[in-house]
Amino acid sequence: MYSDLTSEFAALLTDKIRMSRTIEDLRLSYRDAKPFPYVVIDDMFAPAVLDALLVEMTTMAGEKWKQVDQDSRERTLRMKSAADMGAAGEKLLSIVHSAAFLHFLTEITGISQLLPDPYLLGSGYAQMRRGDYFNVHSDRNVAYDTGMLRRLAMIVFLNKAWSPEYHGQLELWNHEATRCDATIDPLFNKTVIFEVADPNYHGVPVPLACPGDRMRQSFIVYYHTVGTKDQPDIKPHTSRFAPRTHGTNRMTLRQLAREVTPPFLTRAIRKLSGHDA
Repeated sequence: MYSDLTSEFAALLTDKIRMSRTIEDLRLSYRDAKPFPYVVIDDMFAPAVLDALLVEMTTMAGEKWKQVDQDSRERTLRMKSAADMGAAGEKLLSIVHSAAFLHFLTEITGISQLLPDPYLLGSGYAQMRRGDYFNVHSDRNVAYDTGMLRRLAMIVFLNKAWSPEYHGQLELWNHEATRCDATIDPLFNKTVIFEVADPNYHGVPVPLACPGDRMRQSFIVYYHTVGTKDQPDIKPHTSRFAPRTHGTNRMTLRQLAREVTPPFLTRAIRKLSGHDA
């Protein structure tokens, strides 16, 4: 099923990525990982490439960012459009969307005929501020407009001097969403590749506690196939959140009150308290 990493294949990746582990080691790590297939690769990209991403992110105008704030389940910042990306982002995409890199992913995961998403729907630059979170969920399984099946997610973390006390760790949960089985620190030039499938629960459920002038920054890429023989009758769905009664995904009293209070009553309370003009 897998081919050897030939010198010709290795040459295609020269000056694109740096490998301190063998393909076989990465393949076994991915296959045997718990609670679902994933692999973490350190220092895969040239630091200068990622430094340029950080500069580009910090200079992107506010109107190019979209605040995602849905139903007390997620509060994050994502870039609005791939068209807003500059030269630094395009350089990274030229690597991770290349045929050589797609073959590299196939060698690790065993998923053949992988395709990138040039529109970066739901991906690209991502930021989380102090107090932001993304509760435990399984990812959308079908790309928004193309109809292609999502198979892999790749997150490249961009955070230097990030303290564990800031939180922001990516958590991987068991299939019942009752237990976090793995955590990944969002450290600079740490890349995680994981299988997108149901239920493959993951998230950043603990609100960030970083200083107000810091953000958790990352670059996200999704990979797809045109269906799969193993699952011919896939039904599209958006992100599926784990039951909130589990672990750190539990609702706070304030969130519960917000959800059970009718909107008209919420507006009346806000007016009486002087929060609405």
